[in-house]
Amino acid sequence: MTPLDIVEFGVYGLLAIAMTLLCLLSCNLLWLAITFWRHQSQGQSLATQRTAPTPDDALPRVLIQIPVFNERHVVRRILGAAAALDWPQHKLTIQLLDDSIDETRGIAEAAVQELRAAGVDAHRLHRVDRTGFKAGALHAGLAVTDHPYVAIFDADFIPRPDFLRRTVGVLENDKKLAFVQGRWEHLNGDENRLTRAQTLMLDAHFGIEQPARSMTGLPLPFNGTCGIWRRAAIDDAGGWKADTLTEDLDLSLRAHLKGWRARYLSDITVPGELPSSVAAWRVQQFRWTKGFTQVACKLLPTIWRST
Repeated sequence: MTPLDIVEFGVYGLLAIAMTLLCLLSCNLLWLAITFWRHQSQGQSLATQRTAPTPDDALPRVLIQIPVFNERHVVRRILGAAAALDWPQHKLTIQLLDDSIDETRGIAEAAVQELRAAGVDAHRLHRVDRTGFKAGALHAGLAVTDHPYVAIFDADFIPRPDFLRRTVGVLENDKKLAFVQGRWEHLNGDENRLTRAQTLMLDAHFGIEQPARSMTGLPLPFNGTCGIWRRAAIDDAGGWKADTLTEDLDLSLRAHLKGWRARYLSDITVPGELPSSVAAWRVQQFRWTKGFTQVACKLLPTIWRST
């Protein structure tokens, strides 16, 4: 066999592997779609369920974590949205986890001081050493608090005022739930062709795949934002780890392996901004793809042994 034949054989081998993986992925997506349609009535009942109102004095303390890195255009907006959440002020703490190295630092500090002057329990945690990046920032924030529930929002999302009222009760009523995940909406879905394409892909994920996983008890990935965690589940699963680029997927799978469940509620929506340029989109997709691979390499042996 000549060197050219070896190269050709290798190329065809890689192509065969890629096609096999693509076929398996397509079959998985088809199965999730069929599962969604079979359980749609159950999903609708989960999405529309309401918990009985709880007196404000009986509500638990909630921590809002907002990880930020050079987000000067949206940092004030997310802080304002967090402060506007409908929750007793003395039971709500806002942490701005600011790892910024640009003018965001000054804007963020001024915004936090304005909230504190208005009586909001808001704090800015600035790290000079960005060890662990987002996972490291979330871990550092938890190290100085003991709130039983932790809601996480990326800076480019805007939670609605009733977010906590509609999610905390779900966690309170089911002690084995690790987190509740809300659905992403898109502030700029019609901005250009790229954002329209992303809208189609993400709506399929949040409209079919996530509900199907939630209905059937399959591992439900936390999407990094627009969700609220039970602190006990984070601690039990080993906390935030920075050894993958998708720390959200990593933690949610480790929690699942520990016996925790999660719930996705499609009618709890949080609008956010999509990457509007190809460069920004490529960075996001690289992180997601590499992070997924890292988590697979890290946890697949454990998952295999647990079956």
